[in-house]
Amino acid sequence: MPSPATPGRTGDGSRPHRDPGSGRSPKPRPTRRRRVVRLTVLLLAAAVASSVGTYVWADTELEQGVDLGALPDRARDGKGTNYLIVGSDSRAGLSEQARKELRTGSAEGRRTDSMILLHTGANGSTMLSLPRDSWVTIPPYVRPETGRSYRAEPNKLNAAFSLGGPDLLVRAVERNTGLHVDHYAEIGFAGFVGVVDAVGGVDMCLERAVKDDNSGADLRKGCQTLDGSEALAFVRQRKQEAQGDLGRTRNQQKFLTALAEKAVTPGTLLNPAKSFPTLGAGLDTLVVDKDTDLRDLMTLFRSMRGVTGGGGRQINVPVSDPGFATSKGSAVKWDDRRARTLFAELRADRPVTLAQER
Repeated sequence: MPSPATPGRTGDGSRPHRDPGSGRSPKPRPTRRRRVVRLTVLLLAAAVASSVGTYVWADTELEQGVDLGALPDRARDGKGTNYLIVGSDSRAGLSEQARKELRTGSAEGRRTDSMILLHTGANGSTMLSLPRDSWVTIPPYVRPETGRSYRAEPNKLNAAFSLGGPDLLVRAVERNTGLHVDHYAEIGFAGFVGVVDAVGGVDMCLERAVKDDNSGADLRKGCQTLDGSEALAFVRQRKQEAQGDLGRTRNQQKFLTALAEKAVTPGTLLNPAKSFPTLGAGLDTLVVDKDTDLRDLMTLFRSMRGVTGGGGRQINVPVSDPGFATSKGSAVKWDDRRARTLFAELRADRPVTLAQER
């Protein structure tokens, strides 16, 4: 039977090793498993810290240049939330070489290339495209550069943006739909191209080849990954669309939902190496309203993504005449009866009964 250990000695009678100068025995070396756990915790902490830093930086960089609360004659609040998403043809941030390569032309200022109302509520999300050539009533306005006042008049919806910028566009949308715009988000050509490239391109499956000299689109039939310049050409082209601008709006919806699908995946949002360039690429030409922050934009993208996941619909405003003759040229005339029904359903956040359009 072994003798009891002598104080200060180990069971075999030898003295334990002590750290010189400390008078204490050293701590046992961590096991391999414990070292892996510690490293994992440190990496996760670093990732979270980077993500938070990226979020704070991006939130402070947002250009909140539209004050919806200061607009007159607003539509009354409805149920759910309405986002007005605008793709402008602003060339800001594009060099002369980039303008040539993207075939954007050299027009100064900015006009709308696309307008989508995204409604979110108890019945999922509805992406409603408003053709830029829609024949609507433009509210009374004052030209910012001249100070001259103008009465309400019929014109194309795109003219509201050209004449009075985002403020007049929001007022025109509200006047003609009766829907209260809760948030405004606008992105120019450079930001659009940058975001698509930053996420590594967007996967699209085309039912036919697309070739358009005006936009520069030259895409094959079938599934492929579009880079920024290819994506911009795709959403801008309309010459090959049987329904012209209405066909283009469907392409825009299809692409935006695919972009949202890619942008809000964990591999992008939770990876600072991807989320930082994605945010940075879009912020250069992104304009939002004063009440919109980065959290609202993330909600917007998730809602668009939900449309493709069966949680919403993609539709165009009902149209009675896509080639309506006006004093301003050919325009798109809405089907007033069906449009009023649609707007009333969205305002009350009821299920949309309009036949789905793709």
